[in-house]
Amino acid sequence: MSRIKSKINSLNTKNEVLSGTTVALALVPEAIAFSIIANVSPLVGLYTAVIIGLITALFGGRPGMISGATGAVAVVIVALVVTHGVEYLFAAVVLMGLIQMAIGVLKLGKFIRMVPRAVMFGFLNGLAIIIFTSQFAQFHTADGGWLTGPLLWIMLGFVALSMVIIYLLPKVTKAIPASLAAIIAVSAITIGLQIPTKTVGDIASIGGGLPAFHLPLVPINLETLAIILPYSIVMALVGLIESLLTLNVVSEMTESPGKGNKESLAQGIANTVCGFFGGMGGCAMIGQSMINVSSGGRNRISGITAAVVLLFIVLAGSPLVEKIPMAALVGVMFMVALGTFEWASFRIIKKVPRMDVVVMVVVAGVTVIFNNLAVAVIIGVIISALSFAWNSAKKIHAHVSFDTNNVKYYGINGPLFFGSTTAFKEIFDYSNDPDEIVIDFSDSKVMDHSAIEALNCTTERYAKLGKKVHIKHLSEDCKQLLDNASEIINVNY
Repeated sequence: MSRIKSKINSLNTKNEVLSGTTVALALVPEAIAFSIIANVSPLVGLYTAVIIGLITALFGGRPGMISGATGAVAVVIVALVVTHGVEYLFAAVVLMGLIQMAIGVLKLGKFIRMVPRAVMFGFLNGLAIIIFTSQFAQFHTADGGWLTGPLLWIMLGFVALSMVIIYLLPKVTKAIPASLAAIIAVSAITIGLQIPTKTVGDIASIGGGLPAFHLPLVPINLETLAIILPYSIVMALVGLIESLLTLNVVSEMTESPGKGNKESLAQGIANTVCGFFGGMGGCAMIGQSMINVSSGGRNRISGITAAVVLLFIVLAGSPLVEKIPMAALVGVMFMVALGTFEWASFRIIKKVPRMDVVVMVVVAGVTVIFNNLAVAVIIGVIISALSFAWNSAKKIHAHVSFDTNNVKYYGINGPLFFGSTTAFKEIFDYSNDPDEIVIDFSDSKVMDHSAIEALNCTTERYAKLGKKVHIKHLSEDCKQLLDNASEIINVNY
């Protein structure tokens, strides 16, 4: 029995190491690309991927999830780097990490549960489209034009070959991650046969030393804080939204729970350290996380391996890695995009509420057009919340009855909140009602300050007509809400 357990553990460890190695190879061109977007050195993006990847792998709330430099953060910091320089970026990253740590300590990560399923579908679909279309840049020449002729056909051929390997290999064996097998096979063919094609080295040189501790060279004063604080807040929120959404996706794929607050704290620690070592800041990477999970990565070993292998590539392995054809990595990312897209969203379009379809399309569209996942998710949540409020507001109504003493009873059904106050006030027949009425909340609930004000307006209107109002069957929390408001609103009950 012990031999069987040892064999299983050995097999899992092998899968984790191979999966992490695959992720490290796929991280190289992405880290370089995000560095270029942010107007910083490619090594800054690579160091960021190493530092954030290692710390979150060790201490994060979702084993198997991969973090590093991301486009979502890179887009935010462009203006800061161009206007004030890279040292202000490093300071902003430190502050970004502190904000994320505070969010983790205050346990605010749980609010990610408020993201509706329709928003998640839109987020994944938009992200899949971004991952897919972002690979088109690899089909450009050095002067910005498109590849043509034999170079284009060679590139397309090897992209297709890598995708076929990734698709078919798992049907034959799972001893080696399909993505890693595709990278090795395509690299062996192009290098062995000396076939001319675009390689990692054509993008940028990735050789360097160990990241060094570096205090940001900025004045320590309120003026500096005023410059970096807006960027740090946006970076922190963008990073956590993408990280926690990715955490949910990976948790569903692996059918195991993640810890949002722990991940928020780990992301904060990672970004704070990253800022002191000349990094650009980052967060969870859904594309790389998908590669890791689909390649067999389930625990912290895969994430640690990815960071360590990436550091080795920077220190010593760059001459070999720079020979890897971009076609192999493009094929891997194309398959990631196809796997990320929620194809089920097409099947459920006619089965879900129309507003959910609108939310999915809007979130995906904003994600693609503005390349801003945080804004897309926030817009989706707002639309969903307003839709819920509107639908809930329409549900309030009343059952009317009289007792033997000609007392009129209004049995309220549906929640009373800011969205339903107008409909609530229109329920009552103020002029024609008898001298005594009862408003029964057995099947309703007073939700907010607007609801209290609506009650006050209703009772005051009856009072002006000389009629008496009784409010019955308020829940304890509703009574508390009314008591707390007694000093600012006169509630007659």
